[in-house]
Amino acid sequence: MSFWRFLKYERPYIGLSAAVFLLTVAVFALDPQVSWRWQSCVYALTLVLIVLAGFLLHRYFRNVQNLRRIADEDTVPLSLEAEACREAMEKLQIQHIRALNEVQLQQKEYYDFTVTWFHEVKTPIAVLRLMQQTEMDQGSLEEELSRIEHYIDQALYYSRLDTFNQDYEILNCNLEQLVKEAVKAHSKTFISKKIRIRLEVQATMVQSDSKWLSFILNQLVTNSLKYTRDQGEITFSTRVTPHEKLLIVRDNGIGIDRRDLPRVFNRGFTGSNGRMVAKSTGMGLYLAQELSKKLGHYISCESEAGSFSEFTIHFPKNHDPYLRMLQPHNT
Repeated sequence: MSFWRFLKYERPYIGLSAAVFLLTVAVFALDPQVSWRWQSCVYALTLVLIVLAGFLLHRYFRNVQNLRRIADEDTVPLSLEAEACREAMEKLQIQHIRALNEVQLQQKEYYDFTVTWFHEVKTPIAVLRLMQQTEMDQGSLEEELSRIEHYIDQALYYSRLDTFNQDYEILNCNLEQLVKEAVKAHSKTFISKKIRIRLEVQATMVQSDSKWLSFILNQLVTNSLKYTRDQGEITFSTRVTPHEKLLIVRDNGIGIDRRDLPRVFNRGFTGSNGRMVAKSTGMGLYLAQELSKKLGHYISCESEAGSFSEFTIHFPKNHDPYLRMLQPHNT
């Protein structure tokens, strides 16, 4: 650190010393009972300059020493500003470490998802190659292609989680229409597994993004179809309460173990059911919940092992942050 640069920041001390000296000289010079001697004034000025120079040199070397040991936690700050600066730097360092940890965790999540995705998508591709060598059944071909499309959709929507606010449009969505479209999209699976459908859905309007909400609903339907045995039943229903609107997807499948319920929406969690079903990646429900939260909704789950599973999408009436966007402005 340059000594002249150091003096620039020490100007308050220099100015204070000069003010005190001049004030002292003025007091003695204006006192008629004190005989004024210029020799004494010069002598006092010399002493003041020597003391000030010693003080500034001491502070200069202390500052140089502190700058060399700036990373040492035991270094004592030389001023209140330095102490405040150190505290601010420590807070920024903590924030930086936390942000870095979040980025590393996010990168790890993306890596884990990518590895899982590649592993899962290889299965239907391998089946298709095997079907090429044998008599190709059209129904099986379409089923495997649907699985590949499903995995690709999951990857696309997962990649958009962080940029969600750049790609959504809140509109009035008809739950009855969305449910019928979801059932139609999975009609071949319903037919092949001979699963019955019960529609107890009314023409209920909610505020959401139709594309993202359709993906969420498709994830719930896919999950129910995966864990519902042949000739089972899936029920779609809507309810309206004073505080919210509900879309309920209920199946009479294998259910979820009670100890797994708190974690069904965790990323990559498959639970005991996932270990029995080789197709499970643990990403569908995670994506559905994350997207729901970003839309101002949320999903809850009730289940009993060996009996049923019931997933409910909640659309709050009074706390929906996007509701005001749809209301016309008074002019």
